[in-house]
Amino acid sequence: QVFLAESGGGLVQAGGSLRLSCAASGNTFSDYIMGWFRQAPGKEREYVAIISQRGRSTFTRNSVKGRFTISRDNAKNTVYLQMNSLKPEDTAVYYCAATTVGLVTNESHFSSWGQGTQVTVSS
Repeated sequence: QVFLAESGGGLVQAGGSLRLSCAASGNTFSDYIMGWFRQAPGKEREYVAIISQRGRSTFTRNSVKGRFTISRDNAKNTVYLQMNSLKPEDTAVYYCAATTVGLVTNESHFSSWGQGTQVTVSS
């Protein structure tokens, strides 16, 4: 099992930027495909981006494509989500998660989750 802890959330004005980090411990980080998910108030959790074990493949949901970038540093056991041009509709709790299933976006395939970090974008 891998243990995950997110950081970097906060309050930002629309158009601003934030970088989320997710530090992993436990099992070998580079064995895992990593994902970022988010859950807005009153809505279901949704996938935001995923990245393969060595970072060669990434997938990003359409609504954040061109604004959000997922990356990882296996030497630091950390995955990042760079968020630019933030919009009020990006307000949510952001979670990182780990899977060994494959490059999937269904959260049911992710076995390890962080506690989440709040991102609030004001208009």
